[in-house]
Amino acid sequence: MNDLQLRPAVEADLDDLVRLRDDAARWMLARGVTGQWRPGELDGDHFRRIMKDGEVWVAQDAERIVGAWELWWEDEDAWGPRPPTAGYVHRLMVDRSRVVPGTGRRLLRAAERRVAEAGRTWVRLDCLAGNERLTAFYVDAGYRIVGSKAGKPQPGGAPKSFTLLEKAVRADAEGPSR
Repeated sequence: MNDLQLRPAVEADLDDLVRLRDDAARWMLARGVTGQWRPGELDGDHFRRIMKDGEVWVAQDAERIVGAWELWWEDEDAWGPRPPTAGYVHRLMVDRSRVVPGTGRRLLRAAERRVAEAGRTWVRLDCLAGNERLTAFYVDAGYRIVGSKAGKPQPGGAPKSFTLLEKAVRADAEGPSR
């Protein structure tokens, strides 16, 4: 696990990002999580757009990309208009066949550090309402549930309802942000 290189994604990574996303979707479906992601929903153009307007980060071992996440600097669809005090993590994913347990948490901490380095106070994210396992993962990582969002638009699919979570990543945070 210590030999993972974390870096911003580049154009040449698009196929690997789609592969990771589709593999994660198949893993969820195999475990009965049917409403979160579906294989084929996102293509390279999705990640290219995020790379233009936000950030996509990858974790690479000696051979290939084994993890990734998106970092947005605003998310009005879920959180509404907000002052620029947060970074929004989306699509945290790992190649479960190639990484050790705890890699997802390691990538989440890297995203939190990036948000703090950018001078933002909060990391915010959302997960499908009713996905108790994923919600527990984020709560165990120090996130607080602060609300919900019904009817959030989805790339490649119908709107869904989400649980909203946040975590302070800078000492100057004062209470809940909502």
